[in-house]
Amino acid sequence: MKKIYVFMLAVIFTGGNLAAVDPVFLKGDKVLNLGIGLGSTLYSGSFYKSQVPPISASLEFGVADNLLEVGTVGVGPYLGYSSYKYEYQDWGWKYSNIIIGVRGNFHYPLLDKLDTYVGLLLGYNIASSKEFGNSIPGWDYSYSAGGIVYSGFIGARYYIKDSFALLAELGYGIAYLNLGVALKF
Repeated sequence: MKKIYVFMLAVIFTGGNLAAVDPVFLKGDKVLNLGIGLGSTLYSGSFYKSQVPPISASLEFGVADNLLEVGTVGVGPYLGYSSYKYEYQDWGWKYSNIIIGVRGNFHYPLLDKLDTYVGLLLGYNIASSKEFGNSIPGWDYSYSAGGIVYSGFIGARYYIKDSFALLAELGYGIAYLNLGVALKF
């Protein structure tokens, strides 16, 4: 995973010398990202089944631009949710995770209509679980916990129209790969 980040940073910092591309994301822009995740970072194994696939929403505000000539910094809130079930012979646990946090992204354009970026997420994970199935009567267990989470990712938004883009992000968060749409206001 570190090799991917190093490669992306190298492309970003040398990309400005390859071609003059106008930035797609600027100071003052507002973008809503809506995504669905593929590949859980939270639960895996043969007895885990997804109940609600990892979904995420984030809002990003452009706060500084003209960094490294055409780079832009964006920040904003993030919300992610997933739900899984671990089941073995009609007994198991239902798990859910909610991640609430803030993201910071550095955007650097490489191609026309393509908004490429690297980013960091800092947040709080609210996890809960509940037992179901053939357990001992009267012993219904449930548990909840929380903790600080962080994530690094790379992403791209390809703008089909001035205010509508397709989104892809690769990293560690609610899922390894998030695909979705972005709406610019």
